[in-house]
Amino acid sequence: MEEESTASATTATITAVAEPATDEAQQVPVKEDSLIDFEQFLKVKLRVGQILAAEKIAKSNKLMKLSVDVGEDSGPRQIVAGIAKHYEAENLIGRKVAVVVNLKPAKLMGHESHGMLLAASDDLTGLLQLVTPGSDIPPGGRIS
Repeated sequence: MEEESTASATTATITAVAEPATDEAQQVPVKEDSLIDFEQFLKVKLRVGQILAAEKIAKSNKLMKLSVDVGEDSGPRQIVAGIAKHYEAENLIGRKVAVVVNLKPAKLMGHESHGMLLAASDDLTGLLQLVTPGSDIPPGGRIS
């Protein structure tokens, strides 16, 4: 169960701007059986998070353990993310990210994760980039 801090939460809107895909291989079709309705979408709680600490998980090529401030009174959350091939830990400190805060906790390589970072990826090039809100939005800001 998530505690809402709506009194201090700011609404942030993330808008993606991209050129239309010219290569048909880049277009990812949405399968009819994967569509969700608006009520289902409203169940996903997205917040602005700020990375306070980051370290690569030993014996893993892609996992990184992060301490992320999502504006909760209980303090930062530990989140495990598969971003170590794309980011150096020291370059993540202070970075603002988009976080799904109402996922059930999961254990990855012995480390509990309490959320998920949003990222965009290009399957053709392997490029992965974290979704980042504007720098003026404080941790805990609601993404809608």
